[in-house]
Amino acid sequence: MRDYKISRGVALRAFSVLQKDGVAEPVPGGRWRVVQAGARVDRRPLEERIADIITDEGLEAGAAFPSASALATRFGVSRPTVTKALDKLEAAGVLASAGQGKVRTVRAVPNREECS
Repeated sequence: MRDYKISRGVALRAFSVLQKDGVAEPVPGGRWRVVQAGARVDRRPLEERIADIITDEGLEAGAAFPSASALATRFGVSRPTVTKALDKLEAAGVLASAGQGKVRTVRAVPNREECS
């Protein structure tokens, strides 16, 4: 806003128009991002997208799961964000952790619930 010498209200109205056109979208924290033309964005929670790795790659109970760093690179998010999602999957009983610095393993294959 400082660079273009416009008010916050003008910027928000501009992003509102861009959102209606499908060019921009709001992100947590009161920020906006421009969506690339033709890019398909998966809006499901990160833990659901991570759980899909188990079924998509055919991992079975006891198999090693990718590291938080590898998942952060794969999904384009920070490592602490991935760690929070992995903790949720551990609480749900999908993943098992052997402790700090140890490889996470698949505890159970998640059920895919169909949406009506």
